[in-house]
Amino acid sequence: MKSIKQYLLALAIVPGILSACNSDLDEIVYSDVTEQSYTYESATAAMGIVYANMRTLFGHTNFYMIQETTSDELVMPANPSGWDDGGIYKRMHLHTWNSENPQLLNMWNALYRGVTNSNRIIEQLESGKVPTPAGISQASLVAEMRAARAFFYWLICDNFGDAPLVTTTATVLPDKASRRQLYDFIVSELAAAMPSLSEETGTRLYGRFNKWAAKALLANIYLNAQVYTGTAKWQDCLRECNDIISANKYSLEAAYRNVFVTQNDHSPEIVFAIPFDENRGGGFFVDMFSWHAALRDKRAMQVTPWGSGSAMGVSQFIDTYDPADKRLADTWLMGPQFALDGVTPLKGSYDRAGQNLIFTKDLPDGLFTGESEGYRQNKFEIKTGARFDLGNDFPFFRYAQVLMMKAECLMRTGDAAGAAQIVSDVRRRNFTDPAKAVVTAAALTGNTRYRYGYVEKYVVTDRGNTDVVPYGGFMDELGWEFAWEAQRRRDNIRFGVFTQKSWLSHKPQGSGRTVFMIPQAAVNSNPKLQ
Repeated sequence: MKSIKQYLLALAIVPGILSACNSDLDEIVYSDVTEQSYTYESATAAMGIVYANMRTLFGHTNFYMIQETTSDELVMPANPSGWDDGGIYKRMHLHTWNSENPQLLNMWNALYRGVTNSNRIIEQLESGKVPTPAGISQASLVAEMRAARAFFYWLICDNFGDAPLVTTTATVLPDKASRRQLYDFIVSELAAAMPSLSEETGTRLYGRFNKWAAKALLANIYLNAQVYTGTAKWQDCLRECNDIISANKYSLEAAYRNVFVTQNDHSPEIVFAIPFDENRGGGFFVDMFSWHAALRDKRAMQVTPWGSGSAMGVSQFIDTYDPADKRLADTWLMGPQFALDGVTPLKGSYDRAGQNLIFTKDLPDGLFTGESEGYRQNKFEIKTGARFDLGNDFPFFRYAQVLMMKAECLMRTGDAAGAAQIVSDVRRRNFTDPAKAVVTAAALTGNTRYRYGYVEKYVVTDRGNTDVVPYGGFMDELGWEFAWEAQRRRDNIRFGVFTQKSWLSHKPQGSGRTVFMIPQAAVNSNPKLQ
């Protein structure tokens, strides 16, 4: 089985390797439909696989939870219902993962499947194998696929650093490109695609790369350019953000929670979504790995969440919230839990069997917790009668993020007052008292509220590195706004805390942990990789 998985991994990176290795054998065709004989009815039918690949990034052992549980925001400890699984989750928290961790292989495969399918569709579009709809140019469709491929390569660059750069369907095992080469390719691809991308918003291009989604992607890349290349690109990021803002295509939701409801596909705040559907587009099931089994009755769910649930907020992170901030309750499930009637208390079933289920904030450490310890996910609505897969679309880029990227660029280039005005505008919907929404330049540029340190039996016993976090107040703002949105790892790295600070059971493990090693299965399948 192991050798088969390694071989299939090579296929995910370089399609057609089987035929290349067995070129002197007769091909056995098991179907009358081949790549040469199959014809697509429309370009969107062909392009759909590229976007469908994005749905595979979510779940508890892939990109989504890697971004959260390696950060100072979330943790997935074992508990009385299980969740140790050979230590694969605790290693992400401790930053002691290795090349055999399944999360890394799952993320690698998902991202390179996206690259492989993008390469194939681009070639089919350019060769005319895929029909172009009337009124839509071939150039715009190719540009859209180039932007989607850049999206996958951005996540590869961000997570793995040096990695193969493959742009064709050629059947040659690829060399490893440097992180700088990946960065340069992504930027140049988006620059080349941008003039041909549609400026249209709305239903037809929802969940697809239009010009504004591509600009949001490019802004994110520039925002982290100093991490990727050693050279800051604040002005370039600011330019892309200003283009999106001045287009007047998007706006903030009046209520924060509206961005994350089940039917959020018409939200004016979402710039680029990964659409999910409980019947036709599964893959988003955050409730299953964060919710306690008893919470099934809270929403009359058709499935039972997995035991005590594992993904929960780091108590040190929760402590940074202002209690008046509505995002606290809009993001975290806490306190006594009741059935759908709002009256009947839900009961524990493991270490608190028969007792009322009351979620408490403080964790003893990051390795093992009781069933009711730790706040759970409450950001994405779990509708009444929810199935295993949720129908909430994931807002990968949203307007609040564009505004906050602009604010960070202003702050880092000397205009902290301008940044404070933007951050205050984003905060305003989350405070009943208008004065509470106002944040000052000094608060943004000052130290974080986060009380970093190593936790034993609920108590911080070793503060570790106590250096001030530059712009730590702004990092706090990002945490409150974007918790559970797969951004915290990047933010921790950009603000310098990822490899410097301790939290829960995590202690710094060295600067090399800002990227993940290439999975061993990928190395085994390609001798050019290390």
